Amino acid sequence: MTMKLMKAGNTAAMTETVTDAAETDLSRIGEIAKKYGVTLRTLRFYEDKGLLNPKREGSTRLYTHREEARLKLILLGRKVGFSLRDVKQMMDLYDPKGTNAKQLKLALDKSDKQLARLHKQREAIEDAIGELSKAMSVVRGMLAERPLPVAANG
Repeated sequence: MTMKLMKAGNTAAMTETVTDAAETDLSRIGEIAKKYGVTLRTLRFYEDKGLLNPKREGSTRLYTHREEARLKLILLGRKVGFSLRDVKQMMDLYDPKGTNAKQLKLALDKSDKQLARLHKQREAIEDAIGELSKAMSVVRGMLAERPLPVAANG
């Protein structure tokens, strides 16, 4: 709530203006891109896919706190390996007036499956690191057995 004091002699000595915080704290697309380390193209792509729905003033995209929260969830989901489809499914189940039990159950189920995939990937990466380390040791040994090339003078 903001209050505006007016000079005496105006029709009202004081007027009260109620503003919606979500409406006044809008950020432009460039500000959001910079803040979250994404490109403008990425934000437009998420909008095209129905993941974000910024307000518009002409051709200017304006992001509310709600859209910022959705972007944070998208980025977290992508960071841990969820597809955009999975992220959208989970976000679309959000009901600000409900318990969101269905959304939470789906998120937990998808998270369990993703965690299992990540553990398998880690095992594969650890195996690859071990194999590469062994191969490098063999190559180092081969190099140690060979004389160093003599540099040509000239």
